[in-house]
Amino acid sequence: MDTAPTADVRTQGRELALKLLYALDVTRPETPEGELNSVLEVEAAPAAVADFARVLVQGVNEHLAELDKAIQDAAVNWQVSRMPFVDRAVLRMGAFELLHLFDVPPKVSINEAVELAKKYSTEKSGSFVNGVLDKVFQTHCPQKV
Repeated sequence: MDTAPTADVRTQGRELALKLLYALDVTRPETPEGELNSVLEVEAAPAAVADFARVLVQGVNEHLAELDKAIQDAAVNWQVSRMPFVDRAVLRMGAFELLHLFDVPPKVSINEAVELAKKYSTEKSGSFVNGVLDKVFQTHCPQKV
């Protein structure tokens, strides 16, 4: 029996993770785990969706410095700290997938991030996210090429 999440579950999980990462970035709570649990409870997402969102959020939080460095290296003339909250959250999540989730094809990670940026930010954000994550992939993921 295959226990890997389906594509739809992962898409929904990414959307939920984006909301969580955005909320955590904006509010900077003292107890991110408590905030994470509160939002997951309010969202009432199916267990598989919430589980994948939790993997993404916890992974981003655990590897934040590494992810921000990879994004900074790839985002010419941009400071991570000055990026819009949504774009920053999408980039961190996409970079986490590229660098740490080896069961997700890079093109899927990048495409999903681009779609989230288009949906929740601006049309220009989609191409920005695509360019940055593609460069992260090309420079930091030789094992996936």
